[in-house]
Amino acid sequence: MEGWRLLKTKHAAHAFDGEGARLYGGRWNSPGRPVIYLASNLALAVLEVLVHLQDTGPLPAYSHARAEFADDLVETLGRDALPDDWAHDPAPVSTRAIGDAWLDDLRAAVFRVPSAVVHREWNFLVNPLHPDFSRVAFGELEAFRFDVRLRGSRS
Repeated sequence: MEGWRLLKTKHAAHAFDGEGARLYGGRWNSPGRPVIYLASNLALAVLEVLVHLQDTGPLPAYSHARAEFADDLVETLGRDALPDDWAHDPAPVSTRAIGDAWLDDLRAAVFRVPSAVVHREWNFLVNPLHPDFSRVAFGELEAFRFDVRLRGSRS
């Protein structure tokens, strides 16, 4: 299986350690819990970044990398297990509780969860504290340039 990481280049030193999610939390983790968020494809990674932008100013430099991992490292959260508010914005406590429990249980190094941006797509959470974390192979970071048409009024 593969996942894609898209992040601000200025954060490249922490691209694969979960530091950003540890500091700020995310849809599937509470602050204080390191997690690496990946999208199932690069196009979804772009959408996941764009929906979280707070301003219309110029986009900073971004980088992307591909990750590979074996199927046996992955646990999937079934859609029938999703709480009713799972896709709300801001992210609800219910989804953080699910992700935190997954982190605590150490059942799998990778957790496959539905994307709140495109409900038929998937994101992956990677637990950098899991014993099998070393089996997740991260590629080299490469520069990523957003197509101007995706930026709207952003320059």
